Amino acid sequence: MPRNTAVFAPTFGGEGIVRSADITQDPRYGHNKPHAGMPRGHLPVRSYLAVPVISRSGAVIGGLFFGHSEPGRFTEDSERSLSGLAGEAAVAIDNVRLNAATQTEIVERRRAEAALRELNADLEQLVWKRTQELNHQAEALRQSQKMEALGQLTGGIAHDFNNLLQVVIGNLDILGRTLPEELVRQRRAVALAMSGAKRSGALTQRLLAFARQQPLDPKPISANRTIQGMADLLRRTLGETVEWRTTLTPELWTVEADPGELENALLNLAVNARDAMPNGGKLTIETANVELDEGYASRRADVKPGAYAQISVSDSGTGMDAATVSRAFDPFFTTKAEGKGTGLGLSQVYGFVRQSHGHVTLYSEPGSGTTVHIYLPRMDAQAETPSEQTPEPAPLSFNEVVLVVEDDADVRTYSVEVLEELGYRVVQASDAASALQVMATVPVDLLFTDVVLPGGTTGAVLANRAREMRPELKVLFTSGYARDAIVHHGRLDRGVQLLPKPFGFDDLAIKIREVLDAEPKRET
Repeated sequence: MPRNTAVFAPTFGGEGIVRSADITQDPRYGHNKPHAGMPRGHLPVRSYLAVPVISRSGAVIGGLFFGHSEPGRFTEDSERSLSGLAGEAAVAIDNVRLNAATQTEIVERRRAEAALRELNADLEQLVWKRTQELNHQAEALRQSQKMEALGQLTGGIAHDFNNLLQVVIGNLDILGRTLPEELVRQRRAVALAMSGAKRSGALTQRLLAFARQQPLDPKPISANRTIQGMADLLRRTLGETVEWRTTLTPELWTVEADPGELENALLNLAVNARDAMPNGGKLTIETANVELDEGYASRRADVKPGAYAQISVSDSGTGMDAATVSRAFDPFFTTKAEGKGTGLGLSQVYGFVRQSHGHVTLYSEPGSGTTVHIYLPRMDAQAETPSEQTPEPAPLSFNEVVLVVEDDADVRTYSVEVLEELGYRVVQASDAASALQVMATVPVDLLFTDVVLPGGTTGAVLANRAREMRPELKVLFTSGYARDAIVHHGRLDRGVQLLPKPFGFDDLAIKIREVLDAEPKRET
């Protein structure tokens, strides 16, 4: 194979024909090591003729090289005839290459046609499957939007109703504690009224739970420990006709959730399961660590892929048809007889789980029982289960000064009377401006303020201004609806103390003492 030396370069470069009577006399000859000419044993060449072979595309395919041992053997006729031969060679090579490319294209076309036929065969199935996915996603989105709208409505109702209930419960509380013992009928009437009012308060809390507007106080917890701690309560709730068992995964991932609300959710599911098994049956509570992938999340609205602790509650009850399942989480929807249920149990579960950034699903068929899966996001931190302590009864006679700020006169009057009865020195105000005036002249130890105040000011803003005047001031908030003021993303702001409305004598007594006895907040 000739190298691209000075002699061969014009041919390989397609510059034209090279003809030499004696190539050994050519100035381009003999300059390349190691031979500096023809190698030992090479056929003797004096006359030299080289013609490039050029494709129709203009690219050099190669060259035709001719040599003779005698000088002067090649003429112009030699050039013309060999130039024609080079052209024929170029056409032949081009045709072979074209034929090969054509064959390759035919093979590729046949392969593409086969793939297209296969795709066409599956296209109808693919279109049907994708249509089903889109319909499912649209339905999930409609359900999510419906639940959001219902949540906003129920949250507003709960807010107004809680303030009314606070007045009712507060005054019934005063009556119950001040009526003479001999007025048995009147005391019984007050007790019955108080029971009804507290049930109403529980309903509003469930409404707020469904609306995802209850002020959660999440902590790192183990769902396994929560379930184990509820054993006695669940046993009493389910009764003797329901056989129940737990299957708890060891090393269950830690979650961040409100322990009390998780217990309420599990209790609501247990009650629903019991009512679905009037003649007895089986209830199973299971836990597992699961990963929800992108595919799962894409088929459901507002579900993020990731690691979750799963809690499953399954029963062997009557089950539900598809129409009932589609409305199971709606507030006030129930299949139970009148007076047997409010339709807020599953609503509370739904609201609590969604407010905890989790996900809940329900599977049921008539005659095959029901399974509810709760998914709570995994926490990275180690579980730190808070100790459960029962508050001690509040002692009387304290010298601390409590400032009560409440725009509702009836609620404010009740709060002041309770605190004075407990032995505190009490001052009061109806709005933020009046409260700050009081703070300027009275050494207040604790600010007890409603979250929503007149004039567009919030209790949180008042607390910040009051602490500028008195840095060691303790603050306790109260509200029937605390969203966006001291609750963000469904959770109480760090370090905030809240007493939800409606509250009673003992509730206020214990919480006030708890806040006053807490260690002062230290700035870091």
